[in-house]
Amino acid sequence: MRIPALVPTLAAVAISAVLLTGCSGSDEPPAPATPDGSAPAAQQTEKPTDAALSEDTEAICAQASRTSNEFGKTFAEDYQLLVRAAAEGAEAKAKAQEKVTRDLQNFSFALLDMSKLAADPAVKKALSSMGAQVTALKGDVTKVDEKKLAELHAVLDKACGRG
Repeated sequence: MRIPALVPTLAAVAISAVLLTGCSGSDEPPAPATPDGSAPAAQQTEKPTDAALSEDTEAICAQASRTSNEFGKTFAEDYQLLVRAAAEGAEAKAKAQEKVTRDLQNFSFALLDMSKLAADPAVKKALSSMGAQVTALKGDVTKVDEKKLAELHAVLDKACGRG
């Protein structure tokens, strides 16, 4: 991976990640991923049971907003890490890429997990589509289609009653 060629693409990805923050909700970030890369239980639900959350579309939309906000911040940090690592050699680049891949996997997991919980078909479909798009990247941020992500986010906004 050549970082200089990726700078415009990564900048577009960072902007797209920030676009994903359009669903309004609290500014409280989700809990960080566990060391094994899975999302902690607190991030997966905010109510005592998944069944209770599945009926609370507003809570799912708020969680999607918090998760997207956190991903936007993380991705901006990851972008800077990739740029710095490019100047530090192959080992640094490999470690940076590993972190970016893990962060994309965590974001995808969160979106797909929320889609499984959502009872509202439109919210379920929007979250599932967004999760699938992120999963399809397989850690390769050069594959991101910022226009498609923005379109999916607009679908989520509409499903959440915000668009």
